[in-house]
Amino acid sequence: MSWVDALGWFGSALLVFSLLQARILRLRVLNTVACVILTVFNAVLGVWPMVAMNVVLAGINLFFIARMVRERGDDRAYAVLAVREDDSYLGHFLAVHGADIERFFPDFAAAPADGRSTYLVQHGDETAGVIAVRDAGDGTAQVELDYVTPRFRDFAPGEFVFRRSGLFRDRGYARVLTAPGMVAPYYDRLGFTRDGDRYRLELA
Repeated sequence: MSWVDALGWFGSALLVFSLLQARILRLRVLNTVACVILTVFNAVLGVWPMVAMNVVLAGINLFFIARMVRERGDDRAYAVLAVREDDSYLGHFLAVHGADIERFFPDFAAAPADGRSTYLVQHGDETAGVIAVRDAGDGTAQVELDYVTPRFRDFAPGEFVFRRSGLFRDRGYARVLTAPGMVAPYYDRLGFTRDGDRYRLELA
């Protein structure tokens, strides 16, 4: 197999692999790389219609990547909505994503619990995630669930929720403690500090 053939096979495999991604930003980035590789491959072979198609696809991907990156720092992209624990849509959301939630929060009980407040994190008309919080007293918010759907995990909704939404300050909390035992926590990137088997954020 020549290097040209290997390049074409690799680009094609990467293109297919990109379409298997649930995380949209990752899909766009991998798809762009595949389009660039296939542009070079087809240019070497002189297949100009395929060169043109891949150039256009790469341009479309770059346009959407730029828009997604802008939205990551835009407070208008997200909203946090309080919902009742017995809300039917909340129950549906937790059931649909139950297996994934259990993977990251093995100790979370989806059944309604006394003293727990629940919030949906919305991106337009799409639900990006759900936050469940219990008042632990002394101005401390104990997070029991902080789940984001795979589609939105590249868009940093947690930064909006914990840092910019006012969700906790508006309710009189002085600090936030995350759920113990969370799998693959990301809180150190948001300024949380390790506190035993969980993370702590002191609110200014």
